[in-house]
Amino acid sequence: MSGQLLRKKIDAKSLELTERVVSINRVSKVVKGGKRFKFAVLVVVGDGRQYVGVGIGKAKEISEAVRKGIEKAGKDLVELKRMGDTLPHPVQGEFGAASVLLKPAPAGTGVIAGGVVRAIMELGGVKDVVTKVVGRTSNAINVAWATLEALKESRTVDEIFKLRGKKTSEPTAAE
Repeated sequence: MSGQLLRKKIDAKSLELTERVVSINRVSKVVKGGKRFKFAVLVVVGDGRQYVGVGIGKAKEISEAVRKGIEKAGKDLVELKRMGDTLPHPVQGEFGAASVLLKPAPAGTGVIAGGVVRAIMELGGVKDVVTKVVGRTSNAINVAWATLEALKESRTVDEIFKLRGKKTSEPTAAE
């Protein structure tokens, strides 16, 4: 198990997911007759309460690429661990050269984040958070995957107690 909790598969069909297109990248291929254009679209989906996912769709038309991205994002949803409207603890996620720091914030702070991270936090239902992309890249795709890695690493108080084999009502050494 290597220190990780088993992740249950989330059924996207039972959720009302909202989608947001975060970035559109036009890719061209030079051929004998000219140029062929294709599109790569980064899409974030979430139910606004607990689940969020990221997907990339590639196609000759933007609408088809968006549809594929939504489909892929729905297949790999991540559960957001929250305490109220914020995260339970600071967490950092890395993917490639991108590194994202997510920190809980007091009520009323709002979502202080850049484009991709903001979309993930808002569609996941987090209302108060401070974020920073601290890696060597600002590539939207790598930042999105790094944010999901950070969210996968977050734990609630109950999960930490369970991992340590304690009950939540037991007093800690600090009390």
